[in-house]
Amino acid sequence: MATEKIRCPWCLKDDLYKNYHDNEWGTPLKDDQKLFELLCLEGAQAGLSWYTVLRKRENYREAFDNFDAEKMSRYSAAKMEKLLQNEGIIRNRLKVNAFVGNAKAYLAIQKEFGSFSTYIWQFVGGKPTRNQVSSMSAIPAKTAISDAMSKDLLKRGFKFVGSTICYAFMQASGMVDDHLNDCWKKKK
Repeated sequence: MATEKIRCPWCLKDDLYKNYHDNEWGTPLKDDQKLFELLCLEGAQAGLSWYTVLRKRENYREAFDNFDAEKMSRYSAAKMEKLLQNEGIIRNRLKVNAFVGNAKAYLAIQKEFGSFSTYIWQFVGGKPTRNQVSSMSAIPAKTAISDAMSKDLLKRGFKFVGSTICYAFMQASGMVDDHLNDCWKKKK
C-alpha cells in the first residue's frame, strides 16, 4: 500500500497545487525569464490568492508573450487595452501597467548586473536560506531581507513588489526554503 507524501498543508487543495508544491515551490530558480515571470505573477496576486493566479498562469503566459521582457517593454496603449479585455487574466489596469513597467526595469537590471538572477540572488548571498519551520504560523509574511529587496526594486521602478510579495517570491523561487520540517521536500 502506497502512502501519501507528507506535504506543506497550504498545497492540499487539489492536484494543481500539489504539483506546484512538489515541482516548483521552494526549488532554487536561476533562469532570468522565469524569475521575471514569477515576480510579475506574485505581484498579480496582490489582494488575491496565489491559487487564483496559478490557475490563470498559462493565460498570462499567452497574453504576455511568455514574459518576453523585450516585447513587453514595447507594448502599445492599444495592446494594453486589449490585455484589459482578456478574461483569462486578472484585468486590473494597475497590475497590467505594472507588468510593462517591470519589464523595462528588469531589462535595466540585466544590463547593469549581467543577469536578473545575479541581481536578485544577491539578497540571500547567492544561496538558499533553509529555515527550520515546524508550523505554518511560524512562517513570517516578510523579513528584513524582503524589506531590502522591496525597497531596491521599488527604487529601480518596479511596481507591486511590497515586502510581503517579495517574501512570497523568495519562497517560490527557492531563495528561502520554508517547507515545513516534516514535508517530503524538506527531507529530500
